[in-house]
Amino acid sequence: MKKIQLVVCDMAGTTVRDESEVETCFAMACAQSGLDISADRIKAVQGWSKRYVFEVLWGQKLGVEHPELESRIEASYILFTHILEKHYTENPIVPTEGALAFFKFCKENNIKIGLTTGFYRKVTNIILEKLGWLDGLNENYISNGNAVIDCSIASDEVLAGRPAPDMIFLCMKKLGVTDVDAVICVGDTPSDLLSGRHAGVKATFGLTNGTHSQELLTPYGNDGLLPSINALITEIKRLNATEHAL
Repeated sequence: MKKIQLVVCDMAGTTVRDESEVETCFAMACAQSGLDISADRIKAVQGWSKRYVFEVLWGQKLGVEHPELESRIEASYILFTHILEKHYTENPIVPTEGALAFFKFCKENNIKIGLTTGFYRKVTNIILEKLGWLDGLNENYISNGNAVIDCSIASDEVLAGRPAPDMIFLCMKKLGVTDVDAVICVGDTPSDLLSGRHAGVKATFGLTNGTHSQELLTPYGNDGLLPSINALITEIKRLNATEHAL
């Protein structure tokens, strides 16, 4: 076992405040492109790669052999990207409660911070730039030593988005962390929890102040459900103290 070297954090709802904006934008795109979907179903796919969500939903509605499947997927996805980019460009973006304090703790304790997201790179950069978190990241979205975060991974930069573990593994690779036992993950959706479990990291935590309540997250394997990301400081101290005792 090793001390924690890397925390892989979700963005919307975990480190970036989400007042159901993504759900609203997604519902608008679905309604305008002729895809009927309930609010509960939208919530269930939060955290997934957004294009993949349309692939799944249209596949279920039309069947995977339908001749118009690809065109319907593409139309819904393009509409969604326009709505989402417009929203994040025109509206304020702020960190979640405790996020900056948590980042500060990580920096002070030589723990790297990786941000992963179900968003594609263009909208990821809109969010990061408005927060000032893009400053200090190089062309590979790795910190030059002066950035707020150490690495950013978008869902269109891996073969499979959540709940697959690909973004976690890419983050580890970019930051030179080789042992999953030195990594923990945190997020506010079932797909975040599943991704951490699939990666086999040391611990995976869920946040109940994001898009999903404790009741919705409880059925998914986790090492603790926390009221905010700032509460993760105590968990890291506990994990490192346990490692020291060994």
